[in-house]
Amino acid sequence: MLEAVEITDVKDLVVFNDDFNTFEHVIHTLIRVCEHTQEQAEQCTWIIHHKGKCTVKTGAFDVLRPMREAICQEGIDAKIL
Repeated sequence: MLEAVEITDVKDLVVFNDDFNTFEHVIHTLIRVCEHTQEQAEQCTWIIHHKGKCTVKTGAFDVLRPMREAICQEGIDAKIL
């Protein structure tokens, strides 16, 4: 019996803290771009604020790239790692 194994390269979309963006702006951006719930976005924003960064989404590079671009267009620093 053969088993099909799909190998995917899972990446993290990480948002970084800054001294410019408000909590509200980051929260609304995560809700709109990453389809977070209000609670998820708030929790991620607090983690970003206190730890300096937070993984806001995981997945394939091709899925995360447009999200990263949209977040960065809002003036928020994000990277795919």
